[in-house]
Amino acid sequence: MDIDAIKKQLLGLDPVAQLALLADLFPGKIVFSTSFGWEDQVVTHLIFENNLPIKVFTLETGRLFPETYYVWNRTLEIYQKPIEAYYPQNDLLQEMVNAKGPNSFYQSVENRKECCYIRKIEPLKRALAGNEIWITGIRAEQSQNREHMDNLEWDEGNQLVKFHPIFNWSLEEVKAYIKQHHIVYNTLHDKGFPSIGCMPCTRAVSAGEDFRAGRWWWEDQSKKECGLHAAS
Repeated sequence: MDIDAIKKQLLGLDPVAQLALLADLFPGKIVFSTSFGWEDQVVTHLIFENNLPIKVFTLETGRLFPETYYVWNRTLEIYQKPIEAYYPQNDLLQEMVNAKGPNSFYQSVENRKECCYIRKIEPLKRALAGNEIWITGIRAEQSQNREHMDNLEWDEGNQLVKFHPIFNWSLEEVKAYIKQHHIVYNTLHDKGFPSIGCMPCTRAVSAGEDFRAGRWWWEDQSKKECGLHAAS
């Protein structure tokens, strides 16, 4: 796949036109993963409102906030479009919880990565299997790790291309777009949660703290990724 050639075709297009072009270039092989945060709700709106042939899916970890489930359900009601849920494999999850308890991720980085793998990474691999383009809501300013990404890049681990249609948007632009288009969003964002994941692993952040400081706050703050979007 010639990523540079695709980048040239995307130049000068707005996000909707970019998504439409990719959907046309890779029919039936393009998917978007949502966790129902600010950015993902914007991208979901772009896809659903414009009837783009892009499948939308989410990872149902079993540990999400009630507010996240509310946004998920309201999104289904508003757009009347399907969002496919991918769950952890029951045997893997049951084995981990039986051996280590429901909150083993607090005990060590290794345990936390094991939990992330079972609840997120493995289901993601199933969701991406057979596809060629993975759409995300990643923005450059979300963390230092993400500043060095590109809006279109090769994902070596999953063997497909990732595209981030609002990569260069600021948070203020995201919030303004949500307000302008009356997009439903997670109210935890209004309570100091810029990044929302599983409930036991997410807390609000204080003024001046890093965007990702509320994720796995008991660990080293220098690299706050679960592995879904690790640098290629």
